[in-house]
This record gives sequence, structure tokens and C-alpha cells, in this order.
Amino acid sequence: MQKTVVINVVGLTHSLIGEHTPQIKKFTQRSKNATIGSTFPAVTCSAQSTYLTGTWPEEHGIVGNGWYDKDDAEIKFWKQSNNLVKGEKIWEKARKLDKNFTCAKMFWWYNMYSTADYSVTPRPMYPADGRKLPDIYAHPANLRDQLQEELGQFPLFNFWGPNSSIESSRWIAESAKKVDEQHDPTLSLVYLPHLDYCLQQHGPNLEKISSELGEIDAVCGDLIHYFEKRNARVILLSEYGINQVSRQVHINRVLREKGFISVRNEMGRELLDAGASNAFAVAEHQIAHVYIKDKKHKAEIKSILEKTEGVERVLDDEGKKEFHINHDRAGDLIAISDEDAFFTYYYWLNDQQAPDFAHCVDIHRKPGYDPAELFVDPDIRFPKLKVGSILLKKNLGFRYLMDVIPLNADLVKGSHGRPASKRNEGPVLISNSPNLLDEDHYQPVEVGDVILNHLTK
Repeated sequence: MQKTVVINVVGLTHSLIGEHTPQIKKFTQRSKNATIGSTFPAVTCSAQSTYLTGTWPEEHGIVGNGWYDKDDAEIKFWKQSNNLVKGEKIWEKARKLDKNFTCAKMFWWYNMYSTADYSVTPRPMYPADGRKLPDIYAHPANLRDQLQEELGQFPLFNFWGPNSSIESSRWIAESAKKVDEQHDPTLSLVYLPHLDYCLQQHGPNLEKISSELGEIDAVCGDLIHYFEKRNARVILLSEYGINQVSRQVHINRVLREKGFISVRNEMGRELLDAGASNAFAVAEHQIAHVYIKDKKHKAEIKSILEKTEGVERVLDDEGKKEFHINHDRAGDLIAISDEDAFFTYYYWLNDQQAPDFAHCVDIHRKPGYDPAELFVDPDIRFPKLKVGSILLKKNLGFRYLMDVIPLNADLVKGSHGRPASKRNEGPVLISNSPNLLDEDHYQPVEVGDVILNHLTK
């Protein structure tokens, strides 16, 4: 098989490639350029699972980055077990064709307990004293210590949150090179999330994100150069494009005001009680899964949401089939926002009763996605002083709460999840082997075959 690397630059579109990305631009000029249709929803876990299985979410079951677990009656986000993804993975198909084939899965999602030969993914440690410590999970297990000894501790707090930066993508790129040097995998899958941060903060505004484009360009250029020197075929792709947004849809507040949502009061703060609620939404960017306990309310809720400002469409059973997301994990209804709007998870009506984790980066406890986690609350008068005092408590071994996240998502200027309205604003597919891209546009379920062709032809 032919050695191949797939570099996944989250948020990259042809409209962003230009003067601020000279190395990527040079790569496109000597490569074949195509686009990929949007996975629905156009979010990381759904897109990656579609690429790697060649099936839609209605088959592989990844209907978003999170969903409502009906058995546990809990909303779960960013789970990591590969057992959640149904269907044959691309590395399993390739291994059937060549017993010597190996795959390195570097930070692509659902990386734990996969059948890939080498894998690395973020996995913080949570000691009993309440701290969150940067760490990774790796297979083989000794890869975890080896990489962090050579590259330093994985920069978890630069991977997500207000301090998100190029450092995490740079670390991932260096780790991919280390694994390649030691194990020489046939296929390397490399995930570079950097653009996702600045694009959600500022939207696809070239003037405001020019430095970030330059940073990811340098990382990509170095990876392309490294792998081409190793005689690898190089595929550069992305998962979605980012839309400029200016409005929020507080979908759970709409449902609460209509009497569908139940909350529990704990120490004066409200927690969404999903199991007791007649209906609630798991909001994620520009789509929201709406779960309904008593289906007799389904038509009523659909009508309410269709009349809600900022909602473009509400998918029922037929709509879910049309969008290839008719799976048991999906909501009974799925709301799609207008292009310039996005959904919040907020369900409280009074900020004084918001849960304590609402002010924190807490991706597993929030019952929905919170892009405000990319910002420090502008109402904090001396943010550096507050953060410094919190870190001092941490370093002294005291319990602490990094409660610096705003409760108002007005700061967010970019979002995704709905299908791209223009091809040059959707995901890219670029190959340095032009003869292996026959089309200018591919469906997301065809990406796996494109990768297999690069390995076998």
C-alpha cells in the first residue's frame, strides 16, 4: 500500500485560502482541489464518523457531538469510546486488503478502544480534590508517557477554552511526526483544531483571523513537507465551514416558558431535569435535537419552534430521513437555525439561578454546547487578577472554581452545524495526487473511498 496522511484542518474552506495561508495556497496550486458536501449535522464527531465509515449518521449513529441517552436519562457530550461508532472503519477495510497495513489515529475523535494500531486523544485526569489535569490517552499505553516526555505535557488548556491557541495543534502535529518516525504507519489521520477557535470567536473575518490563519498555515506547511519527504500521499480536508452569526435562539427557554421543561433546585441554582421534562433541546451550534417524552405534544412543539424567531426549519420523521439522521439517538424533532443565528443551551430564566458550572469550561456537565467557553466574561473587572488568584488556590492545593465564562453568548460571531449554502464555504478536499480525485465535489460518505484509493492505487 501507498503511505498516506490525511490532515484534517477544522474550519478550513477555499474562501479562507489566500494571502494569509501561503503554504496551503502553494499546496493547492500543485494539487487537485475539490469540495465535500456537508454532513448533517456539520459538527466534528458526525463528520469524522461519516468520513471514516462511509455511512451516514442514520447508520453509524453519531448524530452530533452529544445527545440524550434515553437509558441513563442523561445528556452526554464528547464521549470517546469507538464502540459508539457503528460500521466498519476505514483502517479495518484497509487491513483486509493488506495484513501489513497500520494506522495512526492522532486526535481524531472516538479514539479510545478503537482498532487503529496507534492512537492518541485528550484525556484529562480528575483527582478527588476537584482538579483537572492535562493528560492524554494513548494506544499502545506506553505511547502516552513517551510523547509527553519528548514533547512536554499535552497543552489541554490550549485545546479548548479562553486560552485556546496554536499550541495544541502544534503539539498534535509534532506527536504525529514522532509516531510516524517510530512506527511508520501506512495511514496517518491528523486532527488540527486551531481554526475552530478563532472562527467561532470572530466568524470568517479574514482581517480579524489573519494571524491565526498564518499560524495554522505554518503547522500545515511543516506537516506537508515532512510527509512528502517520507513519500506519502497527502490529503488536506476539513469537516465544515463557519457561518457569520449575530443572533442567538434560546430554544430551551422557549420550551420552558411553554411548560415543557422541568428543573431541580439545588442550593438556589437550577439544574435541567431531562428525565422529568416533557420536552427539552440538546442545543449544538446551529442545530438542536428536541426530545419529547409524550409524543402527543410533538405537533404542538413543532409548531411552536417553527414560529420561533431564528429557526429556519424543524425536521420531523420525514425530514430526518431526508437528512440521513433518522436514528434512535436523534431528537424526536431537530431544529435548524437561520444562517446568521445559533442555539444556546440556556434553560434558566434568571442568571442568578444558573448552575455554577455555567460560568466554567465544563463540556461534560452542560446539557448542550457552549461556545461562550472561548471567552472570559467581560464583566469581570480585573480578569487577570481573578484568574491569578484562582490559580494560586490551585497551586496551593485548595479546591477552586474557574468561574470566568460569561452567561451571554453575544460575543460569539461564528457557528456551524447546518449545511453550507455555498461550496466554497464548505469543507475542502485537496490531494497532491491529482489523478486520484476524479470529481470536483464529493459527498461525505465518499471520502472514505477517496482515502482508500490513495492507499491502494
